[in-house]
Amino acid sequence: MSRSYKKSPVSSDHTTPETCWAKRQAAKAVRRYAGCMNNGKWYRKVYCSWNISDYKFYQTRKQAIREWEKNERYQSKFSLVEIIYDWEKFYRRK
Repeated sequence: MSRSYKKSPVSSDHTTPETCWAKRQAAKAVRRYAGCMNNGKWYRKVYCSWNISDYKFYQTRKQAIREWEKNERYQSKFSLVEIIYDWEKFYRRK
């Protein structure tokens, strides 16, 4: 097993079916557009980019621990070990 890990603690939703479907629809709309695209960036006008939901969440380990310390609900439901395990699951491991 390799020892590689994510270099930046970012979690995104690129693997969700809604995002993949929306990007596919945008690509289809651009390919099937019959008009002339004069400018290289004009393809952005063909499909509304607000329909594509690209979310990225950024949280460091210290922020996760600090959030657990501040919120009493988290402390009653989860232990610090579980919070760190979840952080590593979503932000650290590949």
